[in-house]
Amino acid sequence: MMAPPVGGGDGEAASGSGGEGPEGRPFLEGERVLLVDRKGRRNLVRLKSGRAYQSHSGVIEHDRLIGLPEGSEVEALTRDSDRRNPAKYLAIRPTLADVVLNMPRGAQVIYPKDLGSILIAADVFPGCRVLEAGVGSGALSMTLLRAGALVTGYEMREDFAERARENVAAALPREPALPPEAPFPSARYVVEIRDVYDGIDGVFDRVVLDLPEPWRVVGHAEGALVPGGILCAYLPSINQTAELRAALARSRFGLPETFETLRRTWHIEGRSVRPDLRMVGHTGFITTSRLLGERVSFRPSDEAQDEGAEGPDG
Repeated sequence: MMAPPVGGGDGEAASGSGGEGPEGRPFLEGERVLLVDRKGRRNLVRLKSGRAYQSHSGVIEHDRLIGLPEGSEVEALTRDSDRRNPAKYLAIRPTLADVVLNMPRGAQVIYPKDLGSILIAADVFPGCRVLEAGVGSGALSMTLLRAGALVTGYEMREDFAERARENVAAALPREPALPPEAPFPSARYVVEIRDVYDGIDGVFDRVVLDLPEPWRVVGHAEGALVPGGILCAYLPSINQTAELRAALARSRFGLPETFETLRRTWHIEGRSVRPDLRMVGHTGFITTSRLLGERVSFRPSDEAQDEGAEGPDG
């Protein structure tokens, strides 16, 4: 089925799949839409009836996007109705990475490449009880919640906490089981205004830190994590990371690991195949460590190599 024409002028291009495949889900008021131009520039827009997206290329009224199938093409209108080559945009729903890089922020966000690494390194699973300290603008909170975790955030600044709540509410759908009177965004997300350096209340499976001095939390994490639980810290400098590793070595934590993730994209156009000239290099160091039981009599070597394959008994 072809997409319905978009109102707003003669000759306007607006199409769905254009073939026999399934049609994209229509955009709803209140949703975020990513508008991508011919040069790949991305603009994040929240749809509200009566409003319009404006750029040097023209205007796109939100009412023309509401109800339009995802993956459609839409023209930016100008006062010059005789313009021969109007600017065209692709309208799609943003990925979590798009939201993180384009959302309002009060603090520096963790880059998507590191968010994915943190999820795997901290082994976050559905129902996992996570203490997140230093919620910032909410990028890490969104990622943990999307993975199904139960997140308790500690944040010292009220303005950062409020921005994180707003960003999470805007990025994640309201849970169907949530009563209308319940505070949005989620019953799985609570942000408290408090200093994690003063202590941690409750029992958690994971402690994830985006703080300048995470070594001050190691002792508190020992009392809050279940045995086998994981502490994961994100730090910009290796000096901070070394101080954290020293604190972990003096504690009940074991099996520490520190790494960074470098992301390089490739230019592929016909026979022209090469790495892109620009890449997202160093952004931060990720350190993880497991809490050992109180009666453990030895600490596995930090230099041990993973054998890789499972033995005959799995």
